[in-house]
Amino acid sequence: MSGLFAAGLILLALAALADLVGGRVARFMGSGPLYLLGAAGSACLAVLGGFALTGRSVQLAVGGWLGQAVPGQQTAGLAADRLSGLFLALAFGAAVPVSVAFASWARSPREKRRGLGASYALALGSVAVIVTARDAFTFLFGWEGLTLAFYLLAGSERHKRGRGAAAQITFAFGKASGAALLVGLLLLATSSHSIMLASFAHVPGGAVRTTAQVLLLAGFAIKAGLGPFQIWLPRGYSAAPGPARAIMAGVCVNVAFYGMWRTLALLGRAPGAVVGVVLVLGALSALLGIAHAAVQNRLSRVIAYSSIENSGLIVTGFGIALTGAAVGDRRLIAAGLLAATLQMVAHTAAKSLLFTSVAGIEAAAGSDDLEDLRGRARRTPWSGFGLAVGSVTLAGLPPTAGFVSEWFLLESLMQQFRVPGLGYRLVLALAGAAVALTAGFAGVTFVRLVGLIVLNRGTPTPEEPARWNIGPVITGPMLHRAGASASRQPAASPAAPGGADYGWAGRVAVVVLAGCCLAIAAVTPLEVRVIAAGLSPDVPSALTMGALKSPWVLQPVFAGFSILSPSWLWLEMPLMLILVVLFTWAVSGRRLLRVRRVPAWRSATIGVEGADSYTAFGYANPTRRVLAGVLDTRSEVRQIMLEENESDDGAGPPDRPDPEETGQAAHLQYASDVVEVVEAYLYQPAFRAFMSVVAVAKRLQSGRLDAYLLYMLIALIAVIAVVTALA
Repeated sequence: MSGLFAAGLILLALAALADLVGGRVARFMGSGPLYLLGAAGSACLAVLGGFALTGRSVQLAVGGWLGQAVPGQQTAGLAADRLSGLFLALAFGAAVPVSVAFASWARSPREKRRGLGASYALALGSVAVIVTARDAFTFLFGWEGLTLAFYLLAGSERHKRGRGAAAQITFAFGKASGAALLVGLLLLATSSHSIMLASFAHVPGGAVRTTAQVLLLAGFAIKAGLGPFQIWLPRGYSAAPGPARAIMAGVCVNVAFYGMWRTLALLGRAPGAVVGVVLVLGALSALLGIAHAAVQNRLSRVIAYSSIENSGLIVTGFGIALTGAAVGDRRLIAAGLLAATLQMVAHTAAKSLLFTSVAGIEAAAGSDDLEDLRGRARRTPWSGFGLAVGSVTLAGLPPTAGFVSEWFLLESLMQQFRVPGLGYRLVLALAGAAVALTAGFAGVTFVRLVGLIVLNRGTPTPEEPARWNIGPVITGPMLHRAGASASRQPAASPAAPGGADYGWAGRVAVVVLAGCCLAIAAVTPLEVRVIAAGLSPDVPSALTMGALKSPWVLQPVFAGFSILSPSWLWLEMPLMLILVVLFTWAVSGRRLLRVRRVPAWRSATIGVEGADSYTAFGYANPTRRVLAGVLDTRSEVRQIMLEENESDDGAGPPDRPDPEETGQAAHLQYASDVVEVVEAYLYQPAFRAFMSVVAVAKRLQSGRLDAYLLYMLIALIAVIAVVTALA
């Protein structure tokens, strides 16, 4: 298996090399072939993960290349146990179709970007190194490589507005994540006198172990986009081009969850306060993420914010496992990890599918604004099909994998009555309420996407009558707002098409990913068996297999609580549909196929087709109002004066003469802003304080060499004093 391991890494390295030095080849063949190399390397690593899941030994000695050989200890290198195999199979199984779609997308002349393929290969290679690292040095090496890859992917279109700032924020939070992991791993290495990850399990309990555990969980939470560290995620994901978002959000983000799972396997139980914080942050991140996703007016940002929701749901399941470890209930550990892993599988498949489909839609439309994408799926049917399936999956509707994973998560949260202690029960109840509310708003969020982009008839033409148009008017680089104004103005014309849908390779990739979202639910019992094998380093597989009440009926590990059979749903739902159609046919006869044409109806008003149909902002406005406390919604209604037959651009002076005296018409303008609460009330004040410190520090830059030597001497004495005190 070491040969297959090496082949996967070598193919990824060749893909990066082909992008960096293959300029002439790329001019004639495009950059598509290098992504096919990445697909082949990903396939090798996915197969490798499957072998590791069976318990076979998979290792590759690279101590002289990535890790550091430790005299007298086991040679540092790369190896995969069952847990690593689970994440390899999951991440690189999704990377194969995404890479194929990437190759199809990159064949367009508009999408030739030197360096994008190398960044893509670096990201995948870093994931492989992180998941299979056996020592802290190699793990951190891979982690920093992934941070660099995210920076390059987010900044690959630096010539476009906002892309450079998004890349910088992504890099800053990536470095913060790496710093937390570095300190945590150093504390464990100091106590265990070894850099091997397996040796950290022998670190005795105490302040050092607890501090290291908190730092590790914080570092992984930053990479996952958990609150309050989530502000980089929508910027970084939406700044990346095309299917690169699928690589970041669907494939690479799984390393954060791998780190959490591995931390639990090595360090075991955490203090009760840490468990409570993890549960609360996970549940609130899910609610905050879906709340912001529901009101965004750009398709890429809707899906990016939903990634915060999915991370929150996964971390909530992990918090249930931490609760089980804290109270000594191993079945609760199994229930939490199983629910979180099922959610992670659904997220990987659906998010990869959504971002891959969005790349095809955006390439054809030349825009990601929801108003410009009305009915666009009719022109890109393959990408539209993928968008519909991915949206239904993340909305948690049957018979998709998202429905099964959310059912397991809610059932696991309902086991709170088995947990001793009022504190744990209250936190689990709070998390359960937040997750239930999140599931409801997820349906609202993704119904909007399907209704506007897939089922809509399209954007009206400029020749159609004027309408009340509601669209975004306020944005900001630091204080994100999704504002809107309602004014009498002509409808926007459709965006000019920028290209066609995916070629045959991209279409196959979309169908494969969509099939995974649907078929995984049908074979959930088999999925549970695979996950049980992968989670065995954390919890015995026999406990996780308790989720199988019978070969095709599931339960939340605890017997006698509730049951579900996703496999039977796949048989029952089509059967019930057929029965309903047959019954209707028997009752109505030929009238069933008779076409009746009646006026459209919406909100008790007829004649609202075309230009008068729902806008993206109008559909989301009720959500904006209901969640005003979460989103800090700010609304304003103001009166403006316009000349007769003049269109409103919303930029008139605030004070106008009396309309009766001037013959001007009075109109009302409505504006609504949604504030990024965490950014506005946490990061902006901290940034201002930091800049004040920087301004003071600049005064130390006198330009004199003797002053700089004095600063270095003071710093050296301080370091020696601290080390001596700790010793």
